[in-house]
Amino acid sequence: MCGVVGILGTGPVNQAIYDGLTVLQHRGQDASGILTSDAERVYLRKDNGLVRDVFHTRHMLELAGSMGIGHVRYPTAGNDSKAEAQPFYVNSPFGIALAHNGNLTNATALRRALFREDLRQLNTTSDSEILLNVLAHELRAEIKGRLQLNPDDVFRAVAAVHRRCQGAYAVVAMIVGFGIVAFRDRHGIRPLVYGRRETAGGTEHMIASESVALDVIGFDLVRDIEPGEALFIDLAGVVHHRGCVPDPSPAPCIFEFVYLARPDSILDRISVYKTRLRMGEKLGNRLLQEWREHDIDVVIPVPDTSRTAALQMANEMHVKYREGFIKNRYIGRTFIMPGQAERKRSVRQKLNAIDLEFRGKNVLLVDDSIVRGTTSKQIIQMARDAGARKVYFASAAPPVRYPNVYGIDMPSVSELVANGRTVEQVNTEIGADRLIYQELPDLVDAAREGNPSITQFEASCFSGEYITGGVTADYLTEVENIRNDSTKAKQPSSTLDLAEVNAYS
Repeated sequence: MCGVVGILGTGPVNQAIYDGLTVLQHRGQDASGILTSDAERVYLRKDNGLVRDVFHTRHMLELAGSMGIGHVRYPTAGNDSKAEAQPFYVNSPFGIALAHNGNLTNATALRRALFREDLRQLNTTSDSEILLNVLAHELRAEIKGRLQLNPDDVFRAVAAVHRRCQGAYAVVAMIVGFGIVAFRDRHGIRPLVYGRRETAGGTEHMIASESVALDVIGFDLVRDIEPGEALFIDLAGVVHHRGCVPDPSPAPCIFEFVYLARPDSILDRISVYKTRLRMGEKLGNRLLQEWREHDIDVVIPVPDTSRTAALQMANEMHVKYREGFIKNRYIGRTFIMPGQAERKRSVRQKLNAIDLEFRGKNVLLVDDSIVRGTTSKQIIQMARDAGARKVYFASAAPPVRYPNVYGIDMPSVSELVANGRTVEQVNTEIGADRLIYQELPDLVDAAREGNPSITQFEASCFSGEYITGGVTADYLTEVENIRNDSTKAKQPSSTLDLAEVNAYS
């Protein structure tokens, strides 16, 4: 899960990209980067940390130009070295920079081919650098030594990228002296939207991971980048687009609507907020069907993502809704903390219970999902410590039983509390008096109601069904060995000393 932004403006775009990344900060808190161009040179600043900490006035002044891209990262592939912060840049052909959200499932084979066949050197373990070099290689093959570039060259190069790359990828790239290109994989697993705004100087164009980034800085949402489609905006502001795969099969990630996206975003013409309302409605109805004579006194959400579903669930059940936890907003999202020990430590720092909402009551806690179970177990204990008589737990998503390989940090089966366990066993593990999960068909219906033209969603973490090629049992084992918490804890930090601002001529 990362966030990308690309802007082609009529004046300096550094501040607009910064603002867009700030709005997308929830998609990645490990690293931030902005690369801009004045059509002749590029200017780059990237480092580990939040947007507000990576960019200061002196950095922003150096990010000149009316075209640029930005990225916020949390690592699922590669490590947490600041050398792996995005955007990445190569100087041939023309100079290309790229920012990417997703994961390539055939990254190992592509890395080998780039070195042995394409004669391209990679400097990091990031699959985003692989994508950049594949795009650069295919673009060079299309121009055949010419000094000019046209939209057909771009679209043919992107089509070649699709033929070579497997997995999930939402990409924004900048070609120095020519424009910005954006594209999604054939399934559109990760989101990408296009918007524009009118200014005194003319029309400006923006690409972003979520529509909320457009809203906040004054761009109007035009549409989603379609699965398998490429959008190329040239320096004159002319928008070119083309489908670059023969058989696109839309299947957006269902977990975007459960947890990842902001509720005020619209993705693939589906309102995240309304989807979460419908999730709460369906879960409330299911609880009443299974447990009509419940003794629940109050419904309390685990802030923040579950609030919408919890409120609608309480309405369906005709039970009081109350805020029982106060959140410290200066602590990061525990789901994307880099290790189990860090996640455990952060829960108590992040939430504090309001005792009077718990004391002597039977409470139903509602969360968006249960992944590792760490947060759920501690929150249930917090409710008991605050005086709750009984603590029930509801998950607005189905049991997470399988690893996700498309850009969400759920790689290790052994770390998923529901893998190999029944609902009753998970309930015992997290320490609740009763546990209820959303059913997968209900979750899919909640999202699909917003856009009936989408016939399937990527839901592999719930179903174990992977819609792209290359996800074999051996691959899943390899991913688990590389990305589990114990392995991450052993990874050394980078000693590479990057300059605060790099200028390439």
